[in-house]
Formats: sequence, C-alpha cells, structure tokens
Amino acid sequence: MCGRFTMHHGIDELVARFKIAELQAQLDLSYNIAPSQQVAVITEKAGSRILDRYKWGLVPHWAEGESIGYKMINARAETVAVKPSFKSALKQRRCLIPADGFFESRREGQKKIPQHFRLKNGETFGFAGLWETWKPKSSDEAPLHSCTIITTEANSVVAPIHNRMPVILRPEFEEAWLDPDLDDTDELVQFLKPFEAEMEAYEVSTKVNTPAFDAPECIEPSGDETPRSEAKAKNST
Repeated sequence: MCGRFTMHHGIDELVARFKIAELQAQLDLSYNIAPSQQVAVITEKAGSRILDRYKWGLVPHWAEGESIGYKMINARAETVAVKPSFKSALKQRRCLIPADGFFESRREGQKKIPQHFRLKNGETFGFAGLWETWKPKSSDEAPLHSCTIITTEANSVVAPIHNRMPVILRPEFEEAWLDPDLDDTDELVQFLKPFEAEMEAYEVSTKVNTPAFDAPECIEPSGDETPRSEAKAKNST
C-alpha cells in the first residue's frame, strides 16, 4: 500500500513540470501527507491541465457516506479494471497526484522503522490516481471531491521493505493517462507497472509515524545510513 508521501516542491516547479494551465486551489506543501488530508490532484479538461485539491480516500458516487474513503486510499493495479469501486473511474476519472517521495516501513518487533523512497535526482513525479465526486444527502453540503492512489508490485528498491509500491507513471505515459477520451482499459492498465528508473531509499526518523508531524526532518536520513539505490538492491538479490 501507499499510506504516506511527500510533496514539498514549489508551485512554480509543478506548473512547469506538469504543464498546468489552471490553478483552482492553493497548494499546501508537505513532508508527511497522510490519508484523509487534502492533496494536490492534476486532471485534464478540454486539453488543459488543472491543479486542484481533493481528499485522499476515494468516496464513490454511490456510497452511503464518506467514511468509506478511509478504506480506499489505494487501488490495486491488478484489479482496478474490474472492482466496482474503481472500474468506472479508471475509464472516465483519472488523475495525476504529484509527489516527490513516499514512505514505507519495516518492522523491528513492535516498532515501525520508516524508509523514504525518492528519485535519485530528487525531482517531482506523478502517481497514477483516480478521482470521484460524491454528493451528500443534504443539499446544504458541498460535493466532496476525493482520490485514490493506484499501487502495483514493488520494484527492486522497494521490495526489501514492502511487496507493493505506488504506481509512478513514466512521463511519456502521463498525457495518455490524463486523456479523457481514452477509455480502453486494456491499454490503461499497461501503464500501471513498477517504476524502474533510478530510485533510492533510506531510513528516516520515526517521527514520520505521527501524521501531525510535518517538517523537513521527515526526509532527513536517520544516522549515518547511505541511501540504498536500485543498483545496490539488485546486487544484493
């Protein structure tokens, strides 16, 4: 699963990297994004890319209440095309969720030791996401826009810590992923593969385990550990 990630690059960088044409919300930068929080989401309409903020935790339009979102922060790439909660969104409501790193933890007894994963060059990337709009029964409440991050099997950097990882879309797939006219699920699921470009991982402070803690310290290496790269991971197997 993917339960925490980071997005601390500035808005100007995001606009340039993802060719965003319209900003519909103020972007809050974060070193420790957790489920149920508002996250940056990129969609496309009439050929223009839009950046907005949606709640992390998908609430399908047919849901009785928004609490279901806590169970739907991720969608599995292997079943996203057939699961009732996701298959319609895969065809019609896809998005990019910009990030610059994510966390997974290894267990030592009862302790969770967080690891930070990022591209070696430190640049921003886009998670493959889906979005929905849910309308409360009360007409006085505003519609809720929510999203989920698709996950796939882990690559060689993530695998020593966890068997799954978020889908990081290769830049050459982003245009097709956001294309609202593309609804061929067989083609779409081909984009949902483990990211094999150069990544690195290293241990960080256990303070990350507390969602309220949000500071640059979240991504600082813990102790004297050297970041573990894909090449090192392959050589160790």
